[in-house]
Amino acid sequence: MAKRPTTRILLEGALCVASALALSYFEIPLGIKFGGFNGKLNFVMVPLIIYAMRTNVGWGFLAGYIYGIIKYFVTYGTDITWVSLIFDYSLAYGMVGLAGLFHKSFKLISLAAFIGCLGRFAVHYFATVTVYARYVPAEFMGIKNPPLSVYSLLYNGTRMLPITIFTVGLFAILVAMPDILKEQ
Repeated sequence: MAKRPTTRILLEGALCVASALALSYFEIPLGIKFGGFNGKLNFVMVPLIIYAMRTNVGWGFLAGYIYGIIKYFVTYGTDITWVSLIFDYSLAYGMVGLAGLFHKSFKLISLAAFIGCLGRFAVHYFATVTVYARYVPAEFMGIKNPPLSVYSLLYNGTRMLPITIFTVGLFAILVAMPDILKEQ
């Protein structure tokens, strides 16, 4: 099998990152907020997961990592610390590249999306229990003085669960679409 030239892979990655950045501005408001979830969904994960599936984990990680850096500076500039840049943006979005574990198996894209979202959650969880431990509120979701691990699980879980369900569900629909259209 012939390998695709690196230039083409880099171009696809740049288009993926640009698409993810553009899609980050088109939000679907749900009208509900809970825990760490801000009540909005977007399609950011879609191009990152597709790119990881088209290439592999390494290229997918790189695209997510670069997207995270660009998103950080476009969104916050230098208002937040370098720690946020590393954990909440670069590494977290880089872990979406884990979807590339299933590259070339597009029937498994929903599973790949789940793994990518799980990787992103893991980075957020780790960052909260290590770096952001001093920011744990005295009460969260009705729990007074929540243990750090519980707070991180609830905060990041409520933040990532809707994103994961939305992304995995979207890919499940897209994979099923040809079969649905054949039945019509």
